[in-house]
Amino acid sequence: MRKAALSLLCLTLAALAWPASAKPLTVVELFTSQGCSSCGAANGFVAALADRPDVLPLTFSVDYWDYLGWDDTFAKPEFAARQRAYAKALGLREVYTPQVVIDGRAQAPAVRSDAVDKLVTEAARRPHDPPEMVFLGEDRVAVGSGKMPRGGAEVWLVRYDPREQDVEVKKGENRGKTIVHRNVVRELVKLGPWAGRSKAYRLPPAQDESLRAVVILQGAKGGRILGSLSAK
Repeated sequence: MRKAALSLLCLTLAALAWPASAKPLTVVELFTSQGCSSCGAANGFVAALADRPDVLPLTFSVDYWDYLGWDDTFAKPEFAARQRAYAKALGLREVYTPQVVIDGRAQAPAVRSDAVDKLVTEAARRPHDPPEMVFLGEDRVAVGSGKMPRGGAEVWLVRYDPREQDVEVKKGENRGKTIVHRNVVRELVKLGPWAGRSKAYRLPPAQDESLRAVVILQGAKGGRILGSLSAK
């Protein structure tokens, strides 16, 4: 009885909080490294996308270039694992940097700003019918019902730093250079599976209160993004 009441509450709140005309953000995930010689310009280009109201760029620093002499100050193994999942889902033979993945559907080298712009434009024009999503206070999020993709779906919590951050690299291929970062991801947590039915998920406490949060619903194992919800 309690579970049924919670599901009804989630759906009711979601219906009230999600306007039918709301346009989902295009999620642009940048996989980069401070130790990658070609990543500096790509970082700056993707950082500029943060000024667009219809795009959410997220910067994931990977650690597999650390052996070149500089340990990326933002890298975590789980970020490289996310990129590897995308590589497998998108049919790539290997991971590389700088790479962007748009809405979990398409990818391109981040040094090719024209290709990235084209994919972002195509993503904005694509029809969207995301399930309702709403935060329930500060420690839960509700995802409504909808069509589940083949293979299932997952709900992820991403916490990122919206500030622009400049990092001076002192070793490796980028020694002496300053790398620009924006929307740097600091926390990546899988909240659980989603099977097409309304469900509430508990959010872990934030490690840093200055970080912003976005909840992403996407196909399992690096599948396409079905919807996202950003905390204001």
